Amino acid sequence: MEIRLLKKVTLFKSLEEKELEKIANLSSFHKYKKESIILMEAEAGNSLFIISKGRVKISRISDEGKEVILAILKEGDFFGEMSLLNGHVRSANVTAIEDSELLMLKRNDFFNLLHSHPELSINLLKELAKRIRMSDTQIKSLSLLDAVSRVASAVIQLVEIGGTIREGKMIIEKLPSQQDLANMAGTSRETVSRAFKLFIEEGYIVKKGDKIVIEKFEKFKHLYK
Repeated sequence: MEIRLLKKVTLFKSLEEKELEKIANLSSFHKYKKESIILMEAEAGNSLFIISKGRVKISRISDEGKEVILAILKEGDFFGEMSLLNGHVRSANVTAIEDSELLMLKRNDFFNLLHSHPELSINLLKELAKRIRMSDTQIKSLSLLDAVSRVASAVIQLVEIGGTIREGKMIIEKLPSQQDLANMAGTSRETVSRAFKLFIEEGYIVKKGDKIVIEKFEKFKHLYK
């Protein structure tokens, strides 16, 4: 299973299968129940984590005690690299938002990989640049957009990191909870509920349980982003 997973990880996409086998052998396997805390802000960081199954949220707590969700990651995504690269403590909390399984790679093994495979550094830089761009979009959303537009921006972010295209429509198979969406958008659960009611009434979104279908994604994105 580890080899199948590692093939999906953008960081390792340039490696041959025998190299992926080495990484799998160096990694340890860990399971976390829904709502379990995986990492805490300000603790020492000495491992890279790769999501084998499930989803996690990256978050920080504001001075007022409010959770702000910075990102939601899914199978094939990785986290924890920042502390490995700069040697500082963890910069955010990581919590499982559903039952999750992770591969963990120790710092020394990770750096040995970077030294022996310089192309991994390029892949890592590309992924970090992508995350910085997404953070810039989120900062713009939180500072410049009204509440409904911030909810829409959070939905667009979810589509761009994990949505699928089916018959010309954008689909999010597992929408986060209303509270998590509110924490992504910097608003309240009530506002998220009102925003989705508006999106549905306007014909942009069809909601089926925790799955949503965006019928006119480009128009929706142009209108709210």
